[in-house]
Amino acid sequence: MTTEPITERLDDPADARESGRQKIDWAREHMPILAALREEFEETQPLAGQRLGMAMHVEATTAVLTETLAAAGAEVAITGCNPLSTHDDVSAALDAQDGITSYAERGVDDEEYYNAIEAVIAHEPTITVDDGMDMVAAIHDDHPELIDSIVGGCEETTTGVHRLRAMDDDDALDYPVFAVNDTPMKRLFDNVHGTGESALAAIAMTTNLSWAGKTVVVAGYGFCGRGVAKKAAGQNANVVVCEVDPRRALEAHMEGYDVMPMNEAAAEGDVFITTTGNRDVLTKEHFERMGDGALLANAGHFDIEIDLDALAALAETTREARPGVREYELSDGRRLNVLAEGRLVNLAAPVALGHPVEVMDQSFGVQAVCVRELTREGYEPGVHDVPEELDREVAEIKLDAEGLAIDDLTDTQTEYMDSWDHGT
Repeated sequence: MTTEPITERLDDPADARESGRQKIDWAREHMPILAALREEFEETQPLAGQRLGMAMHVEATTAVLTETLAAAGAEVAITGCNPLSTHDDVSAALDAQDGITSYAERGVDDEEYYNAIEAVIAHEPTITVDDGMDMVAAIHDDHPELIDSIVGGCEETTTGVHRLRAMDDDDALDYPVFAVNDTPMKRLFDNVHGTGESALAAIAMTTNLSWAGKTVVVAGYGFCGRGVAKKAAGQNANVVVCEVDPRRALEAHMEGYDVMPMNEAAAEGDVFITTTGNRDVLTKEHFERMGDGALLANAGHFDIEIDLDALAALAETTREARPGVREYELSDGRRLNVLAEGRLVNLAAPVALGHPVEVMDQSFGVQAVCVRELTREGYEPGVHDVPEELDREVAEIKLDAEGLAIDDLTDTQTEYMDSWDHGT
């Protein structure tokens, strides 16, 4: 099946482009890192002759990244990395730009989703920019003949990096990919503040319910879980953390949160938010212990953290309680409410906007300099950490934009830190 660009599938593409352009322009005004990099890229054209294949959440901030890479001289083809995270108007606005073709559309089924990825791959990308690793997997599985012409890729999210590292461990990853998710400028801001703020905002806007006084159960205390817990506590919720790692569990305990197994937390929680990147985090045994009216949301990448098949099997009836909320009524009359079909709630809920613009500016700044780096240096196949100097470059641009200055080490301090022979 041939997938047409988004413009060919909309009833009123001109109106969509106007709406999408308004969103993109607003985001750009608040993304000084990408603005600075775009100015550099327009002058130096580091991506001239490159073809970029992107599978991302196609919303306004992603569009600013996409246009920045196109301004660097690349031909760009893009589609979504989640069936419910695309803003069709933003996709249409991108598709109208010279050098950019967008196939992303909201609400596609699985077949349409993967057809769109195939459409991007048909552009024969020389660089991939992925969020979740679906494009990298499709290239390796179905288009190995393209690998020799691919100089490398970048991976945006935790789940994708986990998949890539497993692939690398099996010696199955045949071109270099930067683990953008694992760099400090991504983890410390995007994962903590971005996920924390956007997940809670999306849940609040979808339900119109308060956080104050509720017990919020956070599954997973990695960087995303820490952000969700911190922001929920800041809105006067009681926070329970569930973990499988003893060190992270102790960290949550020392931060003042209750820590317990999910089987115990299930009976305590009003809101459950999964942030693990793993599957079957909320299952039948937990549903059977949850209270009436519990809210279930996922802030991980894929829709596998909440076992919806098990929940559907328990339910006597289901209904759409309000847009973005599916109510499952059990035989004893308890009602459990799943948000955004168990997909990434901060992007898939009807009114979700994703991470704050300023946060995504930092993450996408790292993406942009990593794409530039792939054209400068030859890397061996496998997963690569982002070079420290690139992460610092993005941080320095952000400090300049904020009008902030920091100290420099003196020569004496540098010599002291680099030496081993200074005793007491």
